[in-house]
Parts: sequence; structure tokens; C-alpha cells
Amino acid sequence: MTIREEFTVTREDGVLAGPLRQPVNTSREAKGSIHDDATATRLGFRGGTVAGSIHMELFPPLLREAWGRRWFERGTLSLYFLNATTDREPVRAFIQEPPAGAADAQVEAWVVRDDGMQVAQGTASVGDPGVPTALQARPLERFEPGELRILAGVQKGHRFAPVEVRCDPAEQERRLAVTTEPMDWYRGEGLPWGAPPVLMAPLVQMLYAKSVAQVRSGFGAVGLFGAIEVRNVNGPALVGETYTCTGEVIAVGQSPKTEYLWFETGLDDAAGRRVAEMRMLLRFMKASSSLYPELQQS
Repeated sequence: MTIREEFTVTREDGVLAGPLRQPVNTSREAKGSIHDDATATRLGFRGGTVAGSIHMELFPPLLREAWGRRWFERGTLSLYFLNATTDREPVRAFIQEPPAGAADAQVEAWVVRDDGMQVAQGTASVGDPGVPTALQARPLERFEPGELRILAGVQKGHRFAPVEVRCDPAEQERRLAVTTEPMDWYRGEGLPWGAPPVLMAPLVQMLYAKSVAQVRSGFGAVGLFGAIEVRNVNGPALVGETYTCTGEVIAVGQSPKTEYLWFETGLDDAAGRRVAEMRMLLRFMKASSSLYPELQQS
């Protein structure tokens, strides 16, 4: 087994499985982040974690096998992350095989480490299946919000100022060099569209980074992705195209170990057409913040 090898789909008992892969923690040099070994181990993790958006890159070849180009145009992948993995730990993606001939369908999707540990659980869908996705069905406020410290200034309903985002060809090439699934469409080969679709990890970055930066400055806490749903509305988002990203906070709260915010963002093209959307759960570790001195290690 290598980090990347030829993609083969295994069909068994109504399930489509991808090959065993070894996702690379490409942010391991980001000191002070959850991807940095020293920071992650201080917070109780086994080492710097692989971002959930990187695990999402395991799925597009499976989704193309299930639904062809239509998933890239009108498809959704909705995942809740259950357990973190570290650099190059072997994992495999699975989806249920959709009903034959169904124009609109939703199936379960999941990621498992080679020892059976569940990494992510959710749904994949295409069109309008008429049922909520894994994250749309999930309660946003599972705990009493209480008194927030890290997110004290963030309110439900806060709207992010519009920002322009894009994935340049050079950025796509850098990602292609390390992604587990450098599919031909991502490389610009045999395209049904005028340009390559943006890979999943940089697409999440487009839908997240500049918007959340508007409220994140001053948090002083280590963040990590708790859940991500990417929706292709009139997709795909294309390499080299500039989009306007807008969105809003839809919930703020806390759990015993984290404070968190849920938010929705979307990309519009130059004509104002909605291209893609995202729902994200972003967690902030209480033990990483000076606002929780009672949790600081001496």
C-alpha cells in the first residue's frame, strides 16, 4: 500500500469501497495548530491530526462511480468527524450503492481506519432526495450554551461580509501532488466542463477561511473541524474562477471540552448564480485557551 495508487472500487453487499489510503497531514508544520504534533499531544491527541477536509478527498472517485458527473454538479457530501487520525494512518472510504436508476438519492457514507476505528460518518446524495442530510438532521444545540468565553462575541445570525475567493491553478497543482485521489478531472483531463473542478480541501478552504477570519481574530484557541457538508448547487466550482463567498453563523454553543460554532457559507459566480454551499461545525479546544485557566496544564 502507498499513499496513492490506482483507484479501484470494491462492491460487496450493496456497499462501494475505495482502496486503503494514507492521507498526508499537509499542515503538520503549522505550529500552534491542531495539526502540529506538539500542540495536538498537549491537548490529548496522539499527534498532529489530518484535517477532515482531507478525508473528504477520499470520496469523489466513489461518488463519480455512483452518479457520474451529476454529483459534481448537484451532489452533496455531509460528514461528522468522530475520531482523528494522524499523518498517513491507513483509512478507507465507503458509500452505500445507490438504487439503480434513481435520479435523486441519498446513501450513507463513512470513513474507517484499517483497524476498524470509525473516522467519519454521514451521507452522500445527488439531486433532491427529499430527506435531510446527515448534518441537516443533526441538532445544532445539543448542550446548554452557558457562558461562552472564547466565542463570547459571536452571535447566532451574524452575517459574514462578502469576500472574493478562488483556487488558482498553482494551488490546485500543489494539492494534486499530495491528495490521495488525483482524479483525471482534477488534472484537467477528459473534462465535461471548461476547467477542472476544485479539489475538496481547497474548496472547503474557499468556503471557510476568509469568512471565519472575520470573527476568529482574538480567539486565542486551537480550532478543528467537527463536521463538514459540501453541497454542489450549480457545480462544480472551477479552478481559476473567482467567486463571492457569503454566509452566516447558525449556532454557537459549548460542550465539556470545546466551544463551537456552526455556520453556512455559499459561493456565487460573477453572474450571481449559486455554485456551492457548505455547512461546518468548527470547534475550539477550551484547554488551549488562556480564558480557561482552570484547564491549563502546569
